[in-house]
Amino acid sequence: LLAYRAGWFPMAEPDGEIYWYEPKLRGIIDLDHLKISRSLRQTIAKHVYEVRVDTMFREVMEKCAEREETWISKEIIRAYCTLHRQGIAHSIETFNNDILVGGLYGVSLGGAFFGESMFSSMRDASKVALVALVQRLREHGYALLDTQFVTQHLKTMGAIEISKDAYLMRLQAALNIECIF
Repeated sequence: LLAYRAGWFPMAEPDGEIYWYEPKLRGIIDLDHLKISRSLRQTIAKHVYEVRVDTMFREVMEKCAEREETWISKEIIRAYCTLHRQGIAHSIETFNNDILVGGLYGVSLGGAFFGESMFSSMRDASKVALVALVQRLREHGYALLDTQFVTQHLKTMGAIEISKDAYLMRLQAALNIECIF
């Protein structure tokens, strides 16, 4: 938690070793500038997915790790499940016909949410989870959504890169806010 507060985050390498990273450019989504495409708005309006919070945390992590190359090791899963039990790590899940089909998880400290990973097994399922996350963060007074890096997927939703110095300023301001996830 001290590392998160200082702007660092962990990733496991293929050899299983866990390293801490502090990139020169940091990905964030400005909570007031989330981009929601017309087709995603239609998906949300049709209620294709039911959104739940913190009901299948471990399962979301395991689904996020189900890819050819992953930084989510068994040790990372154990550590974040401990943070979840402590009320620090959270998941947003999307269900279709009571089947988990998408979601994301991350860490909440003060007014900052550190998004760790997301998965989707149906079209737009992870995007619906991200929209729900941003809505929740805004409603609860959060100031920062850290995405670590900007992927093409996140870029379509408004993720931007900012310098390490700009990130650290935003992070410190966000950590001084008291929020309940």
